[in-house]
Amino acid sequence: MDVADLANGDRGAHVEDLQGIVDEIYHALTPRLGEGKVADYIPQLAHVDPHKLGIAVVGVDGGVYKAGDCDEAFSIQSISKVFTLTLALGKHGENVWKRVGREPSGSAFNSIVQLEHEEGKPRNPFINAGAIAVSDLVLAGHTPREAIGEIVRFVQYLADDEQIAIDPAVAKSELATGYRNFALANFMRGFGKLDHPVDHVLGVYFHHCALAMTCAQLARSGLFLAAAGRNPLTGHTVVSRQRARRINALMLTCGHYDGSGDFAYRVGLPGKSGVGGGILAVAPGKASMAVWSPGLNHNGNSLLGSLALEMLAHRTGWSVFGP
Repeated sequence: MDVADLANGDRGAHVEDLQGIVDEIYHALTPRLGEGKVADYIPQLAHVDPHKLGIAVVGVDGGVYKAGDCDEAFSIQSISKVFTLTLALGKHGENVWKRVGREPSGSAFNSIVQLEHEEGKPRNPFINAGAIAVSDLVLAGHTPREAIGEIVRFVQYLADDEQIAIDPAVAKSELATGYRNFALANFMRGFGKLDHPVDHVLGVYFHHCALAMTCAQLARSGLFLAAAGRNPLTGHTVVSRQRARRINALMLTCGHYDGSGDFAYRVGLPGKSGVGGGILAVAPGKASMAVWSPGLNHNGNSLLGSLALEMLAHRTGWSVFGP
């Protein structure tokens, strides 16, 4: 079965069909492995084999459906911004929005243009400037080491997996080459939008972007967003139903940078991408899913990962806009 067959296949698949669908999507995309461009501006990511594709779906009922390189750890990069935003909202509540907006940017993820126009207040928490501002909020009352530890423990808690850790080589690589992020942070500091020293804030930011996770771990970590703020596998309430809904809304409108509208059009689900080639997506009330393929499209989102999620959404009928 090829890509066109899958795109035109039956919609509204039952949950018992999911493993077959996931397998079909993986095999349909296998001939295209290696397409796209890896994020070589981060030296450590430039060495990643582009011929990778992993898919994992975890249902709110606990069902797990996997294919391909789903158990190989990769750098989640900007997907971590979902977790730091959740932490910041837990610590500061609605005061977060005094520091960062909730609007799509329409610009590249590392652009400084809007930041100057809007006097140092980032457009949303998922572009780099916004995530740096959120890192500053997470840092409140902590040393950088303590804040990084809190983030790691939170993600371990969400995934119910203590093996999740930061890749120190990736963090070091980002610290050595993240000149634009230093510019963004210093710019915000100049407008009085950061409370802590720039090197402390960026230390937290670079480290949480360097979290390494598998698709299976990542899908589990996002399950609370699919289940109204509660992890159905552990029974733990992570956030309120309203907060889960609002985080999902931001993922839908801002989660893929200047490709967010196209992702909403093609997939119709809240999602957050990372330049490591991963995407976390959420079907509210149904499942959390993660894909990974390192080759990126021109917007910096996984080329095959986006296509895999489009196929999955079409075949299952999962969409926030209707079946």
